[in-house]
Amino acid sequence: MRILVTGGAGFIGSHLCELLLEQKNEVVCLDNYFTGSKRNIHRLLDNHNFEVIRHDIINPIDVEVDQIYNLACPASPVFYQFNPVRTIQANVLGVTNMLELAKRTKARILQASTSEVYGDPKIHPQTEDYWGNVNPIGVRSCYDEGKRVAEALMKDYHRQYAVDIRIVRIFNTYGPRMAVNDGRVVSNFIVQALSGQDITVYGRGEQTRSFCYVTDLIGGLVAMMNVKDFIGPVNLGNPGEFTILQLAEKVIQLTGSSSRIVFKSLPSDDPVRRQPDISLAKAKLGWAPTVVLEKGLKETVDYFSEALGYQS
Repeated sequence: MRILVTGGAGFIGSHLCELLLEQKNEVVCLDNYFTGSKRNIHRLLDNHNFEVIRHDIINPIDVEVDQIYNLACPASPVFYQFNPVRTIQANVLGVTNMLELAKRTKARILQASTSEVYGDPKIHPQTEDYWGNVNPIGVRSCYDEGKRVAEALMKDYHRQYAVDIRIVRIFNTYGPRMAVNDGRVVSNFIVQALSGQDITVYGRGEQTRSFCYVTDLIGGLVAMMNVKDFIGPVNLGNPGEFTILQLAEKVIQLTGSSSRIVFKSLPSDDPVRRQPDISLAKAKLGWAPTVVLEKGLKETVDYFSEALGYQS
């Protein structure tokens, strides 16, 4: 197949491009390099089945493809709050452009949505039929509400134009190729620990997250893209639930760091608990994550140690 991956030079996108090439597909990687990096795809450039286009999906593009993975959107609060208007536009104008492309080419399109559509959830763990608890005008709404609109657009293009869609809701994902300045909790803690800085935990560290290793996630993305008679949305994440304080302590242990844990005020609209119910993914995709947190963190620590010039 000829497959378009928007955001293909990003953390998740680059791993996805690599897997799709291993499966003997032609891959068109599209990225504007706002959060993606050429370093992430450097090893793929010699592959004759790999093509790179510098482009922002806010602007239309016309290519011939069989499948579209739409991953193009900043996913870290540091980046999506840097330019909230462009974040919303990526999820409204950008998703519309990708859907128009899918409609014209009759390509199947997968939208990378997010657990953030659940906001600060009132049910636990979160199931796909939960409508969420989101602040529509908060500092995170450019991302939360942007992704909710993207899902609505996907469903409406499916209902109105019979576009072949797939929707996945991605929970916290980590692994090699996360940006050093990513701003998400796993990369923050590892970088702080390796450099001997204080590890900053917000609140009392009692808020929970579930951490999915990147190779598990992309396996779920490909399974969802190729499944028949199921459009989602479906949760993709690791249901193991950990407090942020537990994560900080685990990172200190794995790095052998002397960093201290310091506590700061919680940011606005920060979810208290986050854990996916993946029953639907198991039933429809035969998918479940296999990489336990300690193993995945060790791989990620090794990556950052090399990237930062430290020894793990």
